[in-house]
Amino acid sequence: MTNLLVAFEVSQFAYLSLPPPELDQPRYISNYPEPWTSHYLRQRYQAIDPVITCAERSDTPFHWGKKFTLGDGSADQYKFFDEAAEFGICSGLTIPVRDRLGGGAVLTFVADEDCPALMRLVDRYTRALQLVATCYHIHVRRICSEENIVDGVRLTRRELECLQWAARGKSAWETGEILGITRRTVAFHLDNTRAKLGVRTVAQAISRLSSSNRFPG
Repeated sequence: MTNLLVAFEVSQFAYLSLPPPELDQPRYISNYPEPWTSHYLRQRYQAIDPVITCAERSDTPFHWGKKFTLGDGSADQYKFFDEAAEFGICSGLTIPVRDRLGGGAVLTFVADEDCPALMRLVDRYTRALQLVATCYHIHVRRICSEENIVDGVRLTRRELECLQWAARGKSAWETGEILGITRRTVAFHLDNTRAKLGVRTVAQAISRLSSSNRFPG
């Protein structure tokens, strides 16, 4: 995906899975600035993100930005776009993806508001990028079907999330704020992770995470 961004002269992308609510929480992959990603997940913006709302109702790619009203054009929507713009996320091309499992995904290519490269994507390559989005979604689903395995040990999704945020240097309190759970719950999941991996410290658990090629980028 990084090579593709370079080829199309677009700097950022975001992938968000949209599985059925009873199966899992949305999965988020992007090269957005980490402070914005943390803020987005902590505030659970996927529930109000006008881009996601529009993608859930559409099967065709669409261009968005502060100059392009999506949905009801509410004050919350403008507030969301204003916050995103502070991190250089001003406009984008979003491609909805559907799958036969009842879920789907959204792949967005992002650039500055006046970036001509983004308009070239919209004008020339939308159909090709639909295929890219579908292939990327299939690839992510295949990899993530085994992603809870760390060094041969199966963790729960939440245990893995807490360990991955710890690997990024986040404290239990910070991880709790990001995931929307308490510091004590984070500590509980990390304790379970240490026990399952047979280590005494979180640092040792992070080392096992790294050796299994699941260390966060």
